[in-house]
Amino acid sequence: MEQRLSKKVMILTGAGQIGMAIARRIGSGMKIVIGDKNIGNAHAIARTMNQAGFDTIPLEMDLSSRYSILHLIAEAQRYGNISMLVNAAGVSPSQASVETILKVDLYGTAVLLEEVGKVICPGGSGVTISSQSDHRMPALTAEQDEQLAMTPTEELLNLELLQPGNIKDTLHAYQMAKRCNVKRVMAEAVKWGAKGARINSISPGIIVTPLAIDEFNGPRGDFYRNMFAKCPAGRPGTADEIAHVAELLMGGKGAFITGADFLIDGGATASYFYGPLKPQIQKRKPLRQSKTAGKAQNEAY
Repeated sequence: MEQRLSKKVMILTGAGQIGMAIARRIGSGMKIVIGDKNIGNAHAIARTMNQAGFDTIPLEMDLSSRYSILHLIAEAQRYGNISMLVNAAGVSPSQASVETILKVDLYGTAVLLEEVGKVICPGGSGVTISSQSDHRMPALTAEQDEQLAMTPTEELLNLELLQPGNIKDTLHAYQMAKRCNVKRVMAEAVKWGAKGARINSISPGIIVTPLAIDEFNGPRGDFYRNMFAKCPAGRPGTADEIAHVAELLMGGKGAFITGADFLIDGGATASYFYGPLKPQIQKRKPLRQSKTAGKAQNEAY
């Protein structure tokens, strides 16, 4: 048991390509506890990493369940002090319903950051994967941003702005979830800082992963293919390019970075607002425009 406790521990949630790329970059010499709702995926990533010399263990974990998250944390603590969190778990707009997206991507991430923040060791760090999609959603009010950042986790899904009548579709739910991730990271950074630890988020663009391939083959496939074709980079990104930034954020060179979000999308968001990806919204007369501005803005996802 003493030998097991000698290692620092990383929790990796989401057994996918981005999470594995980050863990491979910074997880040498650590015990890496891999949690995923699909235990087969967790076993596959664990096997790949163990065959490359890493020390991992797969566990079944449901991000939408506080009980499941607490179980994962307790199992991780059996091996030592938790010093890193890599949260790459979640569902996409083409994979799930509005309710599931909010329960997993929004509520689940908030609970995970909260619970790991209670036990993260001094000098520890974390990163959670958000999305470029949040950056395309119109700004919320300051009050709404604060609600997403500060509302107790068990009350989050009761917020008025998250009720069915205010969520247009699964994409809008996903954008709201990712906006909440970014705001939650800012608020949690204050709490983590009191323990001498740091937490940041990364908002990737189109990254070639199995989840992205689902999107390419889904109802918005043409939209995504057009996005990376017309972004300044002219291509989708790779999981290793996300890991480059995570390595900075979670290592000593990122010691002054916490509570921040990093957009890594090949310039797609820039092109969406100021380039060829900018949505074409029909011009209206000034009087009518004032009455319909909100509707037009909400359609510009």
